[in-house]
Amino acid sequence: MDQPRTATASGEIEHRDKTPRTERGRKTLRKLLDAAAIEFGERGFHEASISAITRRAGTALGSFYTYFDSKDEIFQALVRYMSEQLRDHVTPLVQAAPDEISAERIGLESYLGFVREHKEIYRIIDEAEFVDYASYRSHYETTVARVRQRLEGGAARGEIRADVGEIHAWAIGGMNVFLGMRYGLWDEDADISEIARIANDLLANGLKKQD
Repeated sequence: MDQPRTATASGEIEHRDKTPRTERGRKTLRKLLDAAAIEFGERGFHEASISAITRRAGTALGSFYTYFDSKDEIFQALVRYMSEQLRDHVTPLVQAAPDEISAERIGLESYLGFVREHKEIYRIIDEAEFVDYASYRSHYETTVARVRQRLEGGAARGEIRADVGEIHAWAIGGMNVFLGMRYGLWDEDADISEIARIANDLLANGLKKQD
């Protein structure tokens, strides 16, 4: 998040660092972001309000301005926050996988589970395309960069084909996004592990006819 700016007595612009320095401050910030996720997820960016966010968070209105200058600013921070939550949820699980093919199955399965617990992520990220395009693009670029890093690591270990790269990573990322929409948002009764197994078989074996 860009640091807020204020004018000095001489008219120069200086940045104000609003990063919380205490655990209490960090807790309040998380409460505001969690409340914003619900507010934006339910009402959308344009109908959401700062006062509603603070009510949901159980904080004073003034607390909001300790950390953010506007609704746009907390939305920008929220997109980044949700991306980080997703990363922190998935990464330890895929890192513990025995090989790269298994890592992609585990990654998809954990992603589907995350979506079911945080359905608002799709609405928020989709709205970011129009509210804050830079955050929207960054979310997908950083997510796919992690996929590419996993793939290239697996290739280096000899677990998968050696020529994997950006296109392969974006293809897997796109598959995961749409599977998350279909089976994370629209169909909560589907077996996540079975969905991940079928998608993983496609990655491992392609569409060639099986003998």
